Amino acid sequence: MKRWIVLAFLLASLLLLSPAKARDIIDMKDRHVSMPETITKIYSASYPLTVLLYALAPDLLAATNFPIAEPAKPLLDPALLNLPVVGAMQGRGRSLNPEEIMALHPDVILAWVDPTGETEHTIRQYGPTGLPILFIELNKLSDYPAALRFLGILLHREARAEKLAAYIEAAQTHVAKAVSSLPQEKRIRIYYAESPDGLATECDSSFHAEPIVIAGGLNVHHCAQTTHMGMERIALEQIIADRPELILAQDPGFARSIGADPSWRHIEAVQKDRVIAVPRLPFNWLDRPPSVMRALGIQWLAHVFYPDLLPFDTKTETRDFFKLFFGVEPSDEDIEHILH
Repeated sequence: MKRWIVLAFLLASLLLLSPAKARDIIDMKDRHVSMPETITKIYSASYPLTVLLYALAPDLLAATNFPIAEPAKPLLDPALLNLPVVGAMQGRGRSLNPEEIMALHPDVILAWVDPTGETEHTIRQYGPTGLPILFIELNKLSDYPAALRFLGILLHREARAEKLAAYIEAAQTHVAKAVSSLPQEKRIRIYYAESPDGLATECDSSFHAEPIVIAGGLNVHHCAQTTHMGMERIALEQIIADRPELILAQDPGFARSIGADPSWRHIEAVQKDRVIAVPRLPFNWLDRPPSVMRALGIQWLAHVFYPDLLPFDTKTETRDFFKLFFGVEPSDEDIEHILH
């Protein structure tokens, strides 16, 4: 009897020490990657993917790659606030530190497919960790449903992923139906002001400015995006010449102060008090960085552009989105604070 007990103990020990069952996954760059069958912890290498994973499977996040803004904290799960902040590949967060990632012991790294094609650079950066790397395509809002369904299968969260994917698809369809019949000459001319001085913007072809196009606006700055970061500098004289009818501002201080600045008073949008600040809580609704918030943001933006074409119950829609994606239900006062 003692011998059988000893043998059983040794067998159990060997099973515990044996490597976890693996599976072969084809990621969204058509790369074959060997993955653990069960994933318990993930490091997301970019802000958009971190927000996506927070919506889909927040319990699997090993860290964030951005600090949480104080006004956003009441709108988020406290568990997210307690995660360590580790660097990212893209964006303006803290620089990547492979040693920090390895110390978190994630099963896999999720990496954003860089629209400028820096896939190999990403692989070189993460190679020292020895962890499997999965690339996820998130360059357009239309990529998000497929990304969610892919991750839903990978993480065995198919039902949750389908709910989120279906919402994003429905939001795009709703907005497209409202604005698709608008002729070009009747579409509102938009200047997208991103910096505190208002003189950094995006090309009309940039993925950063995609929500403007989806919502039926005409971005007045015509050019081709040359860098992942964007933020093209522009002269005020060019903005005046482009005759925007509405200014969409990422910096709330700029949105508040532009009306008192005499150098901007030659612009119709300023004269008519048509300067709109982009909501930023709990994450930016449109960009900097792009995320699942765009599914709500395009509806809000289309309503701002064309209130008669797309009625939008701001409080109801915002509350429903937050409840579905983040598991929180903001009050009317919260929503007023988010918007204003």
